[in-house]
Amino acid sequence: MSRTFSVMTYNVHSCIGTDGQLSPLRIAEVIDRCNPDIVALQELDAGLPRTEMIDQAHLIAMTLEMSFHFHSSIHLKEGGYGNAILSRSPVQLIKAGAVPTEPLHPSFERRGALWAQVMLHGVKIQVLATHFGLNRGERVRQARAITGPEWLGHPECEAPAVLCGDFNALFGSSVYRILTRQLHDVQHKVKGRLPRGTWPTQLPFMRIDHLFVTHNLKVRSVSVPRTPLTRVASDHLPLIVTLELP
Repeated sequence: MSRTFSVMTYNVHSCIGTDGQLSPLRIAEVIDRCNPDIVALQELDAGLPRTEMIDQAHLIAMTLEMSFHFHSSIHLKEGGYGNAILSRSPVQLIKAGAVPTEPLHPSFERRGALWAQVMLHGVKIQVLATHFGLNRGERVRQARAITGPEWLGHPECEAPAVLCGDFNALFGSSVYRILTRQLHDVQHKVKGRLPRGTWPTQLPFMRIDHLFVTHNLKVRSVSVPRTPLTRVASDHLPLIVTLELP
């Protein structure tokens, strides 16, 4: 019996593509073609005029017949903007909340994270998804928070665990080093394969979207699909990993 499962992380840019077109269903098509078991999505709108009041997480999840949990990092009068975890298997939300945005500055977006527990092959898998800020100082604080006792370091966040999202941080940065003290970067765990960038889609030279896993998860394959569809659906490319349970 197979004990493998796949995880995707994907910044969907409010479902507005590089062609300027709004299309949550195009994002759903990208996910459907990759067929992951678990999906972490960043930059989703819910009930905002700029994206026709669509609850994007709900629409994408319903289209794919997946369960989901959405957390709004930014609350506006009309709706919200944030991150989601989707799953084909039973998923329980453990926690959703803010990660530090300090020093608080009007130009800094509020940032958040979700922690969900997914049951696969009889095993409870902890999935944490987030989107870090653009300021280096706040990213360091966010990395320390997500690896601290409220999230990854919580007694109930037992391995196997996956941390994924748009970290706005490159390989070798302070943030990356904090995260890889406890976790493996999946793009460095496949022999003979060089890590690939995820942003921007037209010339993806920056690797800022990451999937990190606990040491007891074996990485079987990693891909960053660069197709006519993924090049236009968002300004980021999706990152997908196939993992094997211990």
